[in-house]
Amino acid sequence: MATSDVPGDIFEMNPYESHGSLSPLEAEVLWEYAKLAHHVKILVTKTRQLGEEPDRTLVKQLRELETKMGLVLTLFKASVWGVINEQPAADPSVSFGSAGDTTVQR
Repeated sequence: MATSDVPGDIFEMNPYESHGSLSPLEAEVLWEYAKLAHHVKILVTKTRQLGEEPDRTLVKQLRELETKMGLVLTLFKASVWGVINEQPAADPSVSFGSAGDTTVQR
């Protein structure tokens, strides 16, 4: 909704200008409040529309990001697996119970 879609729009003419009991300054202040209220109504309408219906472009971008993050996670797991596989295998002749264990055993 554009600001000039409605005939007699609040943004084009001050409805308080011809009111006899208001000074020109009061009429201007009330007009500014009316324009602000109209902007807030537009903002509420747009916010509700965004809340009710997701933005198609944003959803598409988030799906692409999700796919890329899945690929990054897969590559990270593969690189960790590669590092683990590059480690030399443990010597089977050394048992865990006697390999420099200095704890007291009962």
